[in-house]
Order: sequence, then C-alpha cells, then structure tokens
Amino acid sequence: MKILCISDYIDPLVYTNTIKERFGDIDMILSAGDLPMEYLDFIVSSLNKPLLFVFGNHDVNHFKFGTFREMMHPFVSVADFSPSAGTIHIGSKVCCEEGLICAGLGGSMLYNKGENQYTEFQMKLEILKLIPGLLFNRIFRGRFLDILLTHASPLGIHDKPDLCHRGFKCFLWFMRVFKPKYLVHGHIHLYDLSELRATQYHKTLVLNAYSHYIIDTEEHT
Repeated sequence: MKILCISDYIDPLVYTNTIKERFGDIDMILSAGDLPMEYLDFIVSSLNKPLLFVFGNHDVNHFKFGTFREMMHPFVSVADFSPSAGTIHIGSKVCCEEGLICAGLGGSMLYNKGENQYTEFQMKLEILKLIPGLLFNRIFRGRFLDILLTHASPLGIHDKPDLCHRGFKCFLWFMRVFKPKYLVHGHIHLYDLSELRATQYHKTLVLNAYSHYIIDTEEHT
C-alpha cells in the first residue's frame, strides 16, 4: 500500500493538473494539519482516495464547528464531522480505513492560548479518548493500531526548542505502549528537504510529512 502524507505546505508537485500521473498509485492520503480544506478537496477529488486528517494550530477555521457537532452528536460517523466532502477528521478518534487502523491527535503545544493548543496534561486527556477504540482493535483485530497521525511531533524527535514547536512527551509513552508502525506528524518545517525526516523509536517509525512524503508499507514489512 502507498500512502501520500502531507502537511503545512501547499506543494506544487501535488497541487497540479498532473497529480493523477504523479500520484495515481496512491491508496490513501494522510494530512497532518495546517493545510487549507480547498487543498484537501483538490487532492481527494483528483485521486478519489480516502483522506484522513487532523487539524494543526493554524488551520482552525472549521475546528470549533467540528468539535461542537461531535459533542452534540457523539454517535454519528466521523465522516459527518468533516468540513469538506470526501475527507475524514480523525482528531482524538480511532478508525479503520483501507485495512489500516489509524488514530489522530491534532494541535500543538500551548504557546499563545490559541485554538487547538494543548498543555502536556491536556494532550494526555486527548489520548485517553483513544484508548477504548485501541483496546477494541487489540481484541478484535489483534493489534492496537497501525498509524498515529499527529500535528505536533514527539518530544525530542524532529521537534524544536521553542515552546510552539516543542513535541509532546506523552507521544513517546504512546509509542512504547501501543506500538504503532508509524507516527506521521507535521508542524516542523523542513527548509532543506535533505534534513532528517524519518526516525525509528522502538517499534515505531516517526515520519515528518512536511510538504509531501510517500509511505510504501511494503518497504517496511
């Protein structure tokens, strides 16, 4: 399976009328945040593949609307909370798509009291929301999950020293306990695309999705 991962930057290699020729063999798209919904709409309508996303700390125009609807209608499919057709918001949720179990944790470290920003403790509470779904999958599918999609990075892995770009320590605990095969994050811009993008942490390959990155799951079996 090939997964197109995107975040933070509208990539001209993706946002082009040749997207089908370049990415026609993609099976699924993961968006790690801070991208306009129009960009996600373009990708979904062009490739006709499922797109799972979390919100970052800048693309929050639809964030409060989505979370309000979830609060009012807790038993409706996550697809119904997406602010655009064809995309699936998985922030603080677990879902199974194309045979892969995915979970999402959006937002960044709290730095200016903006929307979708969290303290370390608050992010731990978001993780607690995932645990029932993770346990369900462990019992009925034999594993907790395959991919954790986040906006922020884990502490000490691809993050930066400033508060805004500091990673979450609880993501390290999450990887040790639930052992996802991948953690895909955004938020950390790569101004030199030769910079470190992939880091192994225990059983999990941590990947920075900035601009775009393709996961070929057969290469990591």
